[in-house]
Amino acid sequence: MAPLDSALRKQVAEPAPLFRSAPHNIEAEQGLLGAILVNNEAFYRVSDFLNPEHFFEPIHQKVYQIARDLVRAGKIATPVTLKTFLDATIDIGGMTLGQYLARLAAEATTIINAEDYGHTIYDLSIRRALIIVGEDMVNVAFDAPVDFSPRNQIEDAERKLYELAETGRYDGGFQLFAQALTAAVDMAARAYQRDGKLSGIATGLDDLDRMMGGLQPSDLIIVAGRPGMGKTALATNIGYNVARAWRGEVKPDGHSVTVNGGIVGFFSLEMSAEQLATRIIAEQTGIPSNQIRRGAINEADFEKIKDHSIELQGLPLFVDETGGLSVAQLAARARRLKRQRGLDLLVIDYLQLLQGSTRRSQENRVQEITEITTKLKALAKELNVPIMALSQLSRQVESREDKHPQLSDLRESGSIEQDADVVLFVYREEYYHVMRKPLESDREKFAAWMADSDKFHGKAEIIIGKQRHGPTGTIELQFDGSITKFSSLAKTDHLPDRIG
Repeated sequence: MAPLDSALRKQVAEPAPLFRSAPHNIEAEQGLLGAILVNNEAFYRVSDFLNPEHFFEPIHQKVYQIARDLVRAGKIATPVTLKTFLDATIDIGGMTLGQYLARLAAEATTIINAEDYGHTIYDLSIRRALIIVGEDMVNVAFDAPVDFSPRNQIEDAERKLYELAETGRYDGGFQLFAQALTAAVDMAARAYQRDGKLSGIATGLDDLDRMMGGLQPSDLIIVAGRPGMGKTALATNIGYNVARAWRGEVKPDGHSVTVNGGIVGFFSLEMSAEQLATRIIAEQTGIPSNQIRRGAINEADFEKIKDHSIELQGLPLFVDETGGLSVAQLAARARRLKRQRGLDLLVIDYLQLLQGSTRRSQENRVQEITEITTKLKALAKELNVPIMALSQLSRQVESREDKHPQLSDLRESGSIEQDADVVLFVYREEYYHVMRKPLESDREKFAAWMADSDKFHGKAEIIIGKQRHGPTGTIELQFDGSITKFSSLAKTDHLPDRIG
């Protein structure tokens, strides 16, 4: 007992830690409020970003709120007009309310400094919000509910911190047309510098880029098709093309911006990262992936694989192969990637393998898909990047004579069709043509089948079923099934003239 007793006595003898008040600056709050009461034009210097809750003192919150309401109503906010809307019995450090308002006006900062004082108040408010997030993390970690795992707490904390990071800025509000014009010219300049002169990110497939203008920021792009059509191959091709074209530029303030191509995040919920890498190696080397897996390659092939592997190592392509992710977990990891490495395109293979975040949505598959697509669209807007999500089609396609997919073929199609900005269908008639192969003994049918084989061989269609900001239509592409590679189709009217 003696050691414990001495430890207790030592603890009692130690002084209690000093109380620390939350970050605040009363003088800045008083100076700004005084400036507004003296010259209401000062309010417009801070109105775009400063709200009553950003003030530390409750009485200052009330004064700013009433002054704001008066100014916005076209009335004058002065110590005299404010007294009408405040409790006259309030005692503030031995002063009446009228005396305190008069003191605020007497100690006002100049209108020139109003915006700087507003920034100080705002920044201190963000720091107080950070403290609250930290305290919540500690309290929840101590007394967590049974159904709230540590992983869920981490994701919740990441979401709160990201929201705080996004709100901790002063931009927004009205701007001069000259500023908007400059931004438009800058966008045009960036488009001019990009491959293909596109407003969005180039996919590397020229005909698709012409129809879509590239992959547009904040768009949710659904790539749908039946198994065997090449959805994953298309997503992998586009992801590789975007990453390979990436070129960054370091700004004077030290942060890097994408000039061309993009940094790609790839959630491979079905295939492993190794399988994905094998596909990309096959696409680039022209060596079928099944030969690479079986080791059926010669020395020259191996040297080609080695050379391309060295080149691929520098790609800004990040793969997450975790299966069974919830949409909340995916969002948290995407935010983290953007914060730490940057992010310009997010690919998800595929939608139906994601899980909803709430128990209620998981009990109903349609509700779950609705939650997933709604949150993916919100995430695309939040991160300001295109999200390409792959989706399965229902089996009703197989029962039709014409197997070209339609929007109604999307599984749980209501929410997917509604939330998507673009819906692309991958279709290969060759897949179904092989299945319709007749017996060779029926020479007439077999001859007709063989004649059609050349027409369908190595060709694929990308059907734009929906495009919120552009036309719909069909694009023909070349598809090499042995190396799962899509490429632009050489059209006969674009081929060089034949000699002789």
